Amino acid sequence: MMKKFLYAWCLAVLLMLTGCAVEDGSSTQLANNSTNHEPSINVREETEPNIEENHEFPRTEVPLVRVIDGDTIKVKIDGKEENVRFLLVDTPETSHPRMNGPQPFGPEAKEFMEEFAAAGKLELELDVSERDRYGRVLAYVYVNGVSAQEELLKRGLARVAYIYPPNTRYVDHYQTLQEKAQADGVGIWSVENYAQDDGFYPEYVEDPDLKESTEKQPVTENCPVKGNISSSGEKIYHVKTGAFYERTIPEECFNTEEEAKKAGYRKSKR
Repeated sequence: MMKKFLYAWCLAVLLMLTGCAVEDGSSTQLANNSTNHEPSINVREETEPNIEENHEFPRTEVPLVRVIDGDTIKVKIDGKEENVRFLLVDTPETSHPRMNGPQPFGPEAKEFMEEFAAAGKLELELDVSERDRYGRVLAYVYVNGVSAQEELLKRGLARVAYIYPPNTRYVDHYQTLQEKAQADGVGIWSVENYAQDDGFYPEYVEDPDLKESTEKQPVTENCPVKGNISSSGEKIYHVKTGAFYERTIPEECFNTEEEAKKAGYRKSKR
């Protein structure tokens, strides 16, 4: 009887010890499994940063076809040629159909873009509205990660313009760059009154041909309403309370706004 009791007791102890070993092994295995199957956090080596993801908004690489102007290029998107208009900036024209020849600093802006765009990988970043009323793609343009808009503004080859919500992502930053270029007097800002809120005014540039054309329309002391034709061919009139009245060289003078309107002029927005 005693032998049977001792045998049963030994068997129970042996089973208990075996169970503990199995449980301990299972716990160890679970711990290993937990370590081996942690969710991936996508941590990168500090020595190998992912340059492509350093920017917040997605960009698309496109091949360049040609540079049309300082602020317009032609590229291929999905095998189709598309004109791309740079968002939030405006450069002087070089080949506008309603103009006789290029505007001052227009050729410089185009030449810069030709060299800049050919220097590496060209990418487009869209804002909210993807196209303008002419069907052109609206985009922020980058070459090797460097902003074309920023470089044009820094060099005084563009002004901040065409600020139409909701496409205003970088407008504050661009305004800061423009203010710096204005203070330094570079490019379009080297000629007083040439670049204005509503466009470019070649008559202010020290050019003999332009001076001759403006001298034919001398400023008169009694000119309540000043009529001026903008660089794009648009007729604009300025009144004494307007922001540009004092700096405007009139091409026509009117006694009233009604006279100016009948002559085909529209009132300045400022």
